[in-house]
Amino acid sequence: MEKLSKLALDYPLCEGACLSGIATRQTLEGGPASTDLEYGMTGAQSAVVFAFSLDQSLIPDFLGKQDRLTFETNDERVNSLASGVAVKLSNYLTQKGHASIPLAANDVYREDTPNGRIDMLPPISLRYLAVASGVGSFGLSGNVISNKHGAGIILGAVLTQAPLVPTDPVDEEDNYCDDCKLCLKGCASQLMNPDKKTTISMGKRTFTYSARNNYMRCQYVCGGFTGIHPSGKWSTWSPGRFAIPDNDQQMLPLFLASIGAYNKRPQGPGGHYHSLMDSKLYNTCANCQLFCVPDKKERARRYKLLTDGGVVVQHPDGMLEAVSPETAKKHLSAMDPEVRALYEEDIKPR
Repeated sequence: MEKLSKLALDYPLCEGACLSGIATRQTLEGGPASTDLEYGMTGAQSAVVFAFSLDQSLIPDFLGKQDRLTFETNDERVNSLASGVAVKLSNYLTQKGHASIPLAANDVYREDTPNGRIDMLPPISLRYLAVASGVGSFGLSGNVISNKHGAGIILGAVLTQAPLVPTDPVDEEDNYCDDCKLCLKGCASQLMNPDKKTTISMGKRTFTYSARNNYMRCQYVCGGFTGIHPSGKWSTWSPGRFAIPDNDQQMLPLFLASIGAYNKRPQGPGGHYHSLMDSKLYNTCANCQLFCVPDKKERARRYKLLTDGGVVVQHPDGMLEAVSPETAKKHLSAMDPEVRALYEEDIKPR
């Protein structure tokens, strides 16, 4: 098993991954429901976890709302790469005599939750596997961060019946997160609670990150249905200006209303299909992930790029443009009410 474990760790690195680790049933013991390897595969003893880095050079222009499409293309391809390497590694281990299955990087959800797939809870959490195996640490945002690549990584994993040798979690003193809270400030949806933290145990270690408010907040903003910050001074790449309420109980009706409007907006370049939607989704946010790098000055610079980058409006041909808040108001005021209703909930069609 020691030899096979070394091979399993090296395999994704040979394919271009920047990090790899191994979590086992023992090192995940006591964790949340989504750390139960048996849920994903009967007889699973271990998980090989790995990370691919996003192209860091593309992030500033995305955050500054200068270039959305180039970053989106990279993000989608890295997600596909992580899922594809999981398939290859799974086949490799299976051919070695140890039944294995790949885990997709994204867009696979449990059916047995209160709202089914709409809850968007994964069968197995790649984040938990990554932290338990030492691929990274939890940042305050709950994203997995690494000391070289920050949170700008995409995870992949394979479940296997092989009893592989686990790798150790990152020591807490080596976690660069200093609770700067830029991830919270840059989240227009207010998903992360600034005053409360979640604590989980896996194996003999405990881990903390910010508690979550209603997860629908993230779906609402990261899905691109809306993107305006409550201050009105900046937005994500979404042209939507539907309100983001403080009260979680108000989320569902606003979210449902925004979907109908979203489906009627003109399509722009790029985009990708998601199993919960028939219309294309576009990369419009991920701010909490993209700010987070070890260099404090770079973190602050990225946050400033976002908040100084204005707000996004959409033109009839589907193209997006970042403009000043004042220009955006004029742009919306010039729209017919039927069109404006696709972006603001308080404007009713004639």
